[in-house]
Amino acid sequence: MVTLKHLKIALAGIALSGLLAGAAQAADVVGLITKTEGNPFFVKMREGAQAKAKELGLDLRTFAGKFDGDNDSQVAAIENLISAGAKGFAIVPSDSSAIVPTIKKARDAGLLVIVLDTPLDPIDAADATFATDNFKAGELIGQWAKGTLGDKAKDAKIAFLDLATNQPTVDYLRDQGFMQGFGIDIKDPKRYGDEDDPRICGHEMTGGAEDGGRTAMETLLQKCPDVNVMYTINEPAAAGGYQALKAVGKDDGSVLVVSIDGGCPGVKNVQAGIIGATSQQYPLKMASLAMEAIDKFAKTGEKPQPTEGKEFFDTGAALVTDKPVEGVESIDTAKGLELCWG
Repeated sequence: MVTLKHLKIALAGIALSGLLAGAAQAADVVGLITKTEGNPFFVKMREGAQAKAKELGLDLRTFAGKFDGDNDSQVAAIENLISAGAKGFAIVPSDSSAIVPTIKKARDAGLLVIVLDTPLDPIDAADATFATDNFKAGELIGQWAKGTLGDKAKDAKIAFLDLATNQPTVDYLRDQGFMQGFGIDIKDPKRYGDEDDPRICGHEMTGGAEDGGRTAMETLLQKCPDVNVMYTINEPAAAGGYQALKAVGKDDGSVLVVSIDGGCPGVKNVQAGIIGATSQQYPLKMASLAMEAIDKFAKTGEKPQPTEGKEFFDTGAALVTDKPVEGVESIDTAKGLELCWG
C-alpha cells in the first residue's frame, strides 16, 4: 500500500533527480580549436584550456586541423560548436582570412569568438584576440641579430624560414618584425617577399615543422651558400634548418640562428648554442585567459578588452639568450627554462 509518506518521498526523489539532471546539463559548452594536434605549443595551449575549464565547470570540446593550413577542419569544428549551442570558443586560425566568414556565422549565432596567437585579417573580425605581439617578438630577435653582428650586419646574408604560402598574420608579423629589428625596409606591411634588400637570400616555407625547416634551408643553401643569419618562424623549423647547416659543415657558429616560441626544447637549443636567441611566448596563459573570458561572457554578457594602445590583449614575450646585447632586454636560459612549455 502506497502511503502519503511514500508518495512524498518518491516525489522528492524525482524532484532531486530532476535537479541533478539539470545541474549536469547546465555546464556551458566552450571550444578550443588549434591548427594541429601534436605541436608542443598547441599541446600546452590545450592543457591550459582544459585545466581552466575544469576549474570553472565548463564543458570543453577541443578540435585541431590535420595540418598547418587546414582551414576546412576548422570550419567543420566551428559548425560543430554552433550546433552544440556553445557559449563561445578560442581558435588559432590556420588561415587568417579564409576562416572569417565562418567566424562571422558563429558570432551572428551569439557565440563569443576569441582568437589566440594568430590574429584574423581583419583583426576585428573576432570579438577579441589574445596573443603575443608577434611583430614585437620578431623585432626582438632582429635587434639581437643586428647587435650581435655589429658592423658585419650591413653585409649579412639572411635565410628566411617562414611558415606558409598563404602568409597568415603570425607569419608576416614575425617575419617583418625581424626585418624592422634588423634594419631592412618593409614594403607591403601585410606581405613579405617584395623587399629589395640584397641581404635577403630568400624566403622558403616550412609548415612550422622540423622536416620543413630542413628542406627549406637545403634549398636556400643552394642559392646562398655564404648565409650567416637564419631567421625561423618557430623552433621546430629552426631545429630542421640547423640539421641542413650541420650537413654542410656550417654548424660551427658561423650562422646566427634566431627563432620564436620559447618551448622547452627551443630554450635548451639556445642553451646548447644551436639557436642564438628566441622570443618566448606563453600559450598556456593565452588559453587559460580565453576560458575565463568566455565564462564571464556567458554569465554577464561582458566581452574582453584589448591592452591599452593595442588592438589585442598582449600576453607578453621575452627574448631568451645567454649572449645579451646592449639595449635589447632579455632573460637568460635559466629563467627561460622556468617559464618554458612542451
